[in-house]
Amino acid sequence: MPLSNLPILIKALLITAVLSVTACETAPPVQEMSDARQAIAVAREAGAAEHAAFHLKAAEDYLQSAEQKLNEREYLQARRDAKQAKMKALDALKASETSRAALEDSQ
Repeated sequence: MPLSNLPILIKALLITAVLSVTACETAPPVQEMSDARQAIAVAREAGAAEHAAFHLKAAEDYLQSAEQKLNEREYLQARRDAKQAKMKALDALKASETSRAALEDSQ
């Protein structure tokens, strides 16, 4: 069915959907970068540098990669790396809290 036969409302919805998807891929991942930075900061405050260094380092590496991709205007990859940084930071936070709880229980 050619596009000229579709009702105007459906055409508008299709155009809106396409533009929304395109905007997500071309807009800088500001929120994702902020979330990753905040998650890393919380993990550090919880002692992740001492109790979950591996996870914290992975989070920092992903954030650094996201910043590099952001500077190169590779927003899709920057968004992915920022999300990975946040996930690794949350892993570091959880591992740090678990390790600290185990230490407290052993005393």
